[in-house]
Amino acid sequence: MQRNYRTAYNALKKLGAPVIEGGYDGEDTFRISAEDNSDYVWADYYQMTDGDGTGYEMGVSDRINRVLSASGLFAEWINPGVLGVWED
Repeated sequence: MQRNYRTAYNALKKLGAPVIEGGYDGEDTFRISAEDNSDYVWADYYQMTDGDGTGYEMGVSDRINRVLSASGLFAEWINPGVLGVWED
């Protein structure tokens, strides 16, 4: 995994985010589960807000977005159960 991906992956894992090594199509990146929201809602496909102070943007927690942005990355929905991570 490239350094920026590894840095974000490790930071999110430390926060307790449900990260999954490997991209959706086998890329050397990582994904984020939206189906493991037991202690905290990390991502919810059906909570599509526009960052209006809810703490979520397009259903993704600001905690995730801040970590990814610091590494030049962003999350995008692959399907309602998983987020892919890509470079800006």
